[in-house]
Amino acid sequence: MPAPSSMSLFEHPMLGRGFRPFFLLAASYSAVSLLGWTGYNAGLWGQPGSFVDPVLWHAHEMIYGFVLAVVAGFLLTAVANWTGGAPVRQLHLMGLCLLWIAGRITMNVNGLPLWLTAVADNLFIPALAVSLSLPLLKAKNTRNFIFLGLLTALFSCNVAFFIMQDRLPLHVAVLVIIAMISLVGGRIIPAFTVAGLRRTGLVVYQQDQSKLDILCLLSMAGVAASFVLAGAASPVTGLAAVAAAVLHLARFRHYHTLKVFKDPMLWILHAGYAWLVLGLLMLGLAGFGLGMLTVALHALTTGCIGSMCIGMMCRVTLGHTGRHLLARPMTVLMFGIMQLAAILRVLGPVVLPGYYIFWIAASGILWALCFALYLPVYAPMLVKPRPDGLPA
Repeated sequence: MPAPSSMSLFEHPMLGRGFRPFFLLAASYSAVSLLGWTGYNAGLWGQPGSFVDPVLWHAHEMIYGFVLAVVAGFLLTAVANWTGGAPVRQLHLMGLCLLWIAGRITMNVNGLPLWLTAVADNLFIPALAVSLSLPLLKAKNTRNFIFLGLLTALFSCNVAFFIMQDRLPLHVAVLVIIAMISLVGGRIIPAFTVAGLRRTGLVVYQQDQSKLDILCLLSMAGVAASFVLAGAASPVTGLAAVAAAVLHLARFRHYHTLKVFKDPMLWILHAGYAWLVLGLLMLGLAGFGLGMLTVALHALTTGCIGSMCIGMMCRVTLGHTGRHLLARPMTVLMFGIMQLAAILRVLGPVVLPGYYIFWIAASGILWALCFALYLPVYAPMLVKPRPDGLPA
């Protein structure tokens, strides 16, 4: 390995694995964009973003800015582990980062032609999909081809968004991400939980729920299809969402959740999954006219996606930089702040709807604070070599 003084930009540890730059970008952009959105709602400054309605800008950038960066960091790192091949790194990884940044710039600069913004923002997903497909095809890792399908669905939703400039494609994109969390969560939550509990001396086992895993994924496809064909405010969508919630709850009962509260690195993942079940149930009730769609969606986004993202960003950063999976006080604080942000955003408007703007502001500030705190704690790990001397 070259000495640090002679190390080229492309040999920098931050370009050694996908999680390093993309988690750094995700946390930074999430904190800044949420503060921009919160300030706009509070009347402190003008509309954030570019050509679209500010609500659409907020939803789009949280999905295709923040969440997609986390997804990219996770998948680029995971695929290398799944296939045993070399990870995407150096110039290739930098190119992917620049494509993501190009989308964020065009979505935040006023006055650009719509076609330019659409093209710039839609280049990243195909490039990411190709980067993932090559090692998967080479290794004949057919089990994980499904992630290419989910990325294709996200790409299709983004194209539809720029054509329609409507909320429906973004709602479907949220459901695609929830399906991805359902898929990944069904693999890692029970595995991580059993491994973590066994380290404490507990005798626990992981139960095979492969058929239920498939049913949970199919149920998410059903919810997304009902959104498109029947609309969100439809008993059809209500039935589909309630059925999905029941299936996910049935799977959840074998995850040893009541035993994980002493380990924050585990309970944050269980909290995210619990928000998934609650969000689907609330989505079902909204389909029958018994709740607000926006509240249900924020149970899925702020609660489920927020918890799973911060949990996995911390876990992957620690594990893949050669550190112990130990949640220190600042990490526990981040996890707690995310739960409070979700509770205020979901329950606040239900209990005291007259203070709706306050709940948005409080939740937005807490979300931004959570990811702002991630940076001083985890950014040094992301940009420095592993302490054990192994490759980045």
